[in-house]
Formats: sequence, C-alpha cells, structure tokens
Amino acid sequence: MMKNCMLAPSLLSADLADLKGAVKLVEENGGSVIHIDVMDGRFVPQISYGQPVVQCLRPLTKLPFDVHLMVEHPEEQADTFVAAGADWITFHHEACIHSHRLIQHIHDLGKKAGISIVPSTPVSAVSELLEYVDLVLVMTVNPGFGGQKLIPSCVRKISELTKLREERSLEFLVSVDGGVNASTLDDVVSAGADIVVSGSAFFNGSMKWENT
Repeated sequence: MMKNCMLAPSLLSADLADLKGAVKLVEENGGSVIHIDVMDGRFVPQISYGQPVVQCLRPLTKLPFDVHLMVEHPEEQADTFVAAGADWITFHHEACIHSHRLIQHIHDLGKKAGISIVPSTPVSAVSELLEYVDLVLVMTVNPGFGGQKLIPSCVRKISELTKLREERSLEFLVSVDGGVNASTLDDVVSAGADIVVSGSAFFNGSMKWENT
C-alpha cells in the first residue's frame, strides 16, 4: 500500500512539554525520520525552537533529524544546527539567494541537503538544483502553522518531481509536508512521495501508518 514510503512525524505538533515522549512515540509508531520545524517569526509568523532543543533531543534516538529551516538567511544557521545534531538540513529556496552554494556547504559539513518550496513556488524554480540536492520538500500548505488543510493543486508537484527525477536519472527524494492525514495520505503517496511529513494527524492518532 505505502510503496516503502518513509514517515517523518513533525515535532511541531507534539506535546512540547514532553518532547522526549514524542520521540519515543515516533520510534514506536513507524517513524523513519524526525522532522524538526525551525521557525524564526520572520520567514513564517510563528517562532518554534532552536539549536538547544535539537541538541537535547539528539541523544534520545538514532533516527535521523531532518531540520526544516523556515527562516530567513538559512545559510547563517546551517553550521550550528549541524553541530546540534541535524542529519539533513532542509531550507527554503525562497529564503536563500545562493541556494547552490548552501547545498554545497551542507555537503561539505557531511550532511544531506534538502530544498523546500512553498505552494506559490513552481517546481521549475528549483530545476537547476535537482542534480545537487538529496531531498525536495513540497509544502502542501502555507508554512508556519500546524493543522492546516492540504492544498490539492500542490500534489501535482510531487508527480512533476518524480517525472523529472526519472527523466534525468537523478536520486533525490521527494518529501511532502502539510495537511497529510488519513484522507489525503493515499493521494500524496500515489503521486510519488518518498517521505511523508505528518504533524497533527500523527500525534493525535487519527492517521495510522502501515508501511508495506
């Protein structure tokens, strides 16, 4: 059913007073990656958490951390989040002028680099970066808040990316983030998503993960 998709629960929707328990819940319920949303109150309206939280969580699990930088000037944050324990650094193309340079820098740090696009950004905007990145994160809601409804038109970006990957013999993963729940899961998986980020639906128990 799930074509070996990876589940990446987003700690943004966890009980922030019990992140240790949230990490355990991810491990016990099919999570392959822990998605950590970092928000600065500028690129997106809210502020979440920073390097000290990542550093405190790192000893609790061997699961990889995908730190999603929803921040302005992500190039100024990559080094410290890697030092805190990030395995993947995913940043927004809209927030970085020299995306290729940052991708190279993340690789020089020995980590995987991801690029994310908001609903208003077309896949074509990152076409020249696809051969360099390890992951493309398709936002299917406008970033900054949990519990939003998936924007259906964004799902076609997943299919577009998987088609480009095949045509160009590339190896990046396609991740999807925003409004993925029991009702929308099949749509994003059928479109070709390799990684499914789920926040509210995972932590409230309404979406059960069955990866076969």
